[in-house]
Amino acid sequence: MQTSAIPIPDVIVSSPSTGGIGPLASIAPGVAFFDFDGTLIHGDSLLMFIGEVIGRNRARLAFLDALRSGLHRHARGRGPGVDFPGSVKTILLRRTLRGVPVADALAAAERLVHRVRWHAPLVETLKMHRREGRRVVVATGALDVYMPALLRGLIVDDLLATGMEVEDGTLTGRLCTGNCVRLDKLERVRGWIAANGPFGETWGYGNRPSDLPMLSIVDRPTVVKIR
Repeated sequence: MQTSAIPIPDVIVSSPSTGGIGPLASIAPGVAFFDFDGTLIHGDSLLMFIGEVIGRNRARLAFLDALRSGLHRHARGRGPGVDFPGSVKTILLRRTLRGVPVADALAAAERLVHRVRWHAPLVETLKMHRREGRRVVVATGALDVYMPALLRGLIVDDLLATGMEVEDGTLTGRLCTGNCVRLDKLERVRGWIAANGPFGETWGYGNRPSDLPMLSIVDRPTVVKIR
């Protein structure tokens, strides 16, 4: 039995042929980190993705069931996640994605491309950072199984996402990384800066309250509020 994470296709990584920036100098001009759900797009992509996998009505019912189960488990001190939202997500993923072939999940990701509503001002902000020669990283709690498809039309340098475990070409419903939100996202962004810097300046874009930890470590944080 072979266990692995879902590979991130090269399509989302910038290169000189696709308009990416060249080798960094000793001090790079800067990097901008973008949250995805509620920042680059309207709403939450996870439930939309699960809806493409198992059907929208079943996805809504599964979420309500995971919410009830998460409440009961946390009341007994047995939540499977690091916090209540994380527990709900863990339960939901196990109940909806366990046993789904990766090929089916990737096909659902392609259908999802046509459902997301982009937040135009932040997409333009991302493109502005690219034009000014800065690196761009998307840091999101969304899943690595569908994010590459959604980012295909943008040029970004890296993706920090929540990884899904794969065994023999099938999703197990378990995570193979931390849930890339709140403190986990903070640590992953911090680690990325340490591994790829130093940078002259850092920017961050995210929503309240889940992205406040990440925003606390960048030079120019922006709290995004979609009206």
